Amino acid sequence: MAAGILLAGGTLLYWLNTRPADQLWVEPQSWTLTRETPQQWRIQTEFVARNLNPLLEVTLAQVTPRLHLLSAGSLEQIHSLIRLRSRHEDLPPRQDNYWQAYILSPASQTGLEVEIQLTGDGLSDLRSAWLELDYIQYGRQQRTLKTSHLILPLQEVDPLPELNWQQQEHLSWAPIPTHLLTPKDEWPAVIERYIRPHAQPGDIIAISETAAAIVQGNFRHPLQVKPGFLARTLCYFFPSKTSLSSCYGLQTLIDCSGPWRVLWAFFIGSLAKLLRIPGVFYALAGEQAALIDDVTGTLPPYDQFIVLGPENPAQLVQQIQTQTGYEIAIVDANDLGEVKILAATSGVKGSLVEQALRKNPAGNSAEQTPVVLIRAQ
Repeated sequence: MAAGILLAGGTLLYWLNTRPADQLWVEPQSWTLTRETPQQWRIQTEFVARNLNPLLEVTLAQVTPRLHLLSAGSLEQIHSLIRLRSRHEDLPPRQDNYWQAYILSPASQTGLEVEIQLTGDGLSDLRSAWLELDYIQYGRQQRTLKTSHLILPLQEVDPLPELNWQQQEHLSWAPIPTHLLTPKDEWPAVIERYIRPHAQPGDIIAISETAAAIVQGNFRHPLQVKPGFLARTLCYFFPSKTSLSSCYGLQTLIDCSGPWRVLWAFFIGSLAKLLRIPGVFYALAGEQAALIDDVTGTLPPYDQFIVLGPENPAQLVQQIQTQTGYEIAIVDANDLGEVKILAATSGVKGSLVEQALRKNPAGNSAEQTPVVLIRAQ
């Protein structure tokens, strides 16, 4: 009898553990900005909600949009009105901003729209908007709060500014300002708008590794990261203010490289440090170990996110070169004079890139100059 109960219980636990998890994801699809008057702007955004579970339905139980405006001035004279609308095929949208709980059948999707009306003085000082869309996943498993993020550049940037050229011997370079880049951008369009008017044959375009990752969408909010025991323990052994000194930054690395690789790298790195051999952990823990920028690591509003290094940088530079014809390098540079070329096309001379970027002309703060144009005289 006891053996039968244990067998039945084990079978039930196995069955429960093999059930596909609730997988509801709400993601931004598109957005438009209309400047109706200098004192009245309208932003329309569209999101899609997908049930990725192939067997079970899930409920999108609640949706709450939250807006953050980033400006070069004050927000006191700016007023915002947010309208939330469903875009279901079988139900008309409500007009009172209330989200009526909606069931998504297996492997199905539905839509929703957020409209933002901005009015008042000071709209021209706005730099960007960060729209957070909180939503509730409700199904077989635990009721879960999730958040989708949409970052919107609102600043109009002159595509033909006077560049701040710097020169050393026979090499010149200039940081190129752009609008706030987002995952909706494409590098050929960015290069066509901001770089081609200044470029000459033979120039090198050096792209910040952070900007490359942002355009790929390779960043995550800390609420999307679930620190485990390993991350909560090992983070105390990393120097303060480094990207792995928070359990969220370290857990992001663990998610990328795997817990056993990170633990092994920590063990070997600790032994190497006793022998005064630096950098062993970063060499063993995976390519993201030295590239992850934790919260505060880049310009607002990305300072609230963990930004990883770009995925497949070698493939990315080849794609950009094929589409634009320019020599491309993706580079990690800092204010300490360290320059690391993650990937470059065949015509890039690494010594020239390192010389031009040694003083980090693009900056590590809110300069919004993700690209440096390099020219050999």
